[in-house]
Amino acid sequence: MPTALSVLDLAPITEGSDAAASFRRSLELAQHAERLGYRRFWLAEHHGMPGIASAATAVLIGHVAGGTRTIRVGAGGIMLPNHSPLVIAEQFGTLESLYPGRIDLGLGRAPGSDQATARALRRDLASDPDAFPQDVVELMDLMSDQPRQTIRAVPGRGLKVPVWILGSSLFGAQLAAMLGLPYAFASHFAPAQMLQAIDIYRTTFRPSPQLARPYVMLGFNVFAAETDEEAELLATSMQQAFVNLRTGRPSQLPPPVPGYLQTLPPQARAMLDDVLSCSAIGSPATVRRGLQAFIARTGADELMVTSQVFDHRARLHSYELAMQALPRD
Repeated sequence: MPTALSVLDLAPITEGSDAAASFRRSLELAQHAERLGYRRFWLAEHHGMPGIASAATAVLIGHVAGGTRTIRVGAGGIMLPNHSPLVIAEQFGTLESLYPGRIDLGLGRAPGSDQATARALRRDLASDPDAFPQDVVELMDLMSDQPRQTIRAVPGRGLKVPVWILGSSLFGAQLAAMLGLPYAFASHFAPAQMLQAIDIYRTTFRPSPQLARPYVMLGFNVFAAETDEEAELLATSMQQAFVNLRTGRPSQLPPPVPGYLQTLPPQARAMLDDVLSCSAIGSPATVRRGLQAFIARTGADELMVTSQVFDHRARLHSYELAMQALPRD
C-alpha cells in the first residue's frame, strides 16, 4: 500500500502579520490539501510562541473542519499534561459530534511551552511526571461505550475518537505499542531516536480494538519549488525561525534570506543540519528522491508533511508539488 501524505500546520504567524490572517491561511491550506488528496490536516498545541497561532487547538480544529468536507482534521497534538482528560474528552466529543468520522486526537506529554507558560497553564507543576499514561487511559475510557468511571463525558462517551500517541523519544513508542495505538514521531524537528523508536514500537506492539497492526506516521519537512535554488531560498524562513527559537529569541516566521546558511557560525549550521535532517528541499525531482529515500529507510505508513514557507502562495504550491512527487510504486 503506498505511503499516505498528511499536513501538519502550526498556523504560522508571518512577520508583519497576525493570528487572524494565519487562521484564514490555515483554512485555505486545508481546503487545498483536501483537493490534492492529503489524508489528514493536523494542528499542534503550542503556547507563548510569537510565530504559532494554534494555542487553542480544539477551537481551530473546529474552524478547519467546518470549512472542509472530507479530509480528516485533528490534533498533532494535544499536550495532555496541560489539560484534564475530561475536558479533552468533552472537546473532542463535541468535534466528533459536529464532524462525525473526521476527527483525530493525537496526544503528547510535552508542555508545548516554556516553564513559566506551563505554570500559567497548569498552575501546578508538581504533578506526577509519569501520569501521562494513566491520563491517556482515562481519556480513552471516557470516550468508550461503557466507561469504568462514574463521571461522564457529554458529549464524548461512546464516540471512540481515534487516539494517537505522539513522541520524539522512546517513551511514546513504548506507550503506543503497549496500548495498541498508532504512533506519530516528530522526526521533522527531533530525528535523533527515530529509527530506534520505530523498531521498539513495531516489535513490541500489542493489537487493540482500535488497531490490529502497527501504524507509523513520521514528520517530514518539504520545501518544494520549480527549482532547487528557489526551494532552498523558501526553506530559509524556517531555518531562521528555528535558530531564533534555539537561541532564546522566538520570532514570527521571517521572510526568506538569500545565502542565509552561509552566514551562520559552524555550530548553528551543524544544529540545523541535525534537527532538520528529515527534509526534502528542492525541485519536484529532488523532493521525489528525498521522499523515496526516507520511505525506503523507515517503512513509514504515512508522512506528516510540514512546510513552513513565508509566502502563502509558495506554501500552497509546495504542498501541491509534494503530492505530485510522492512515489506511487
